[in-house]
Amino acid sequence: MIGPSSTAAEIIASLRLMRSEENIAGMARYGIVTDNALGIGNPALRQIAKVIGPNHSRAEELWASGIREARLLAIWTFVPALLSPDDIRRLVADFNSWEIVDAAADLLTETPYWRALVDDFAADDREFVRRAAFAMIAGATVHNKSEPDATFLEWLPLIERHATDPRNFVKKAVNWALRNTGKRSRTCHAAAILLAERLAGESDATARWIGKDALRELRDPRRIAKLK
Repeated sequence: MIGPSSTAAEIIASLRLMRSEENIAGMARYGIVTDNALGIGNPALRQIAKVIGPNHSRAEELWASGIREARLLAIWTFVPALLSPDDIRRLVADFNSWEIVDAAADLLTETPYWRALVDDFAADDREFVRRAAFAMIAGATVHNKSEPDATFLEWLPLIERHATDPRNFVKKAVNWALRNTGKRSRTCHAAAILLAERLAGESDATARWIGKDALRELRDPRRIAKLK
């Protein structure tokens, strides 16, 4: 039985017993990297994370295993305050899947230096590291409620700068960051609309797609009605 006192080795052994070849095949169809996957769904993993609770050193061991499910458990049981910038850079160097990036983004925005990390990761040319920057922006617009709108407005030029990156997992994250910024408040909405309109008129195909897709959502009257 897995519990708060379980070691990383014991947790991994239990995870291996839950392996599902059928689920692994299904995950691959969604672009999830399955080389080191056991096919355990996220609801089950979330429940396990809740049972074992936070444990920073154990989370480090889970991450080091390289197993998809163990890495998700690590993300959900790390203690953000104990993650140094160097620790985070080591984690980010292992990013190889949009799923891991997006799960980790929420963890990273709970650290005190997450704003600087956004800029650093956006400047990094590795696809999943750059995606992390924009997944962090997108997540923080929702979860970091005490963050002033000014923080997100200041990142609009960063979004514009990387709107021509044609790599699938980058362009979708840039688009996500722009849409979420526009849905945060009326002030952010007005600025995001202006940027989306500008991108929609660009000659670059990626920028144009990002702009037009964002406009479809940001111009939805139902979305606008929810803005404060």
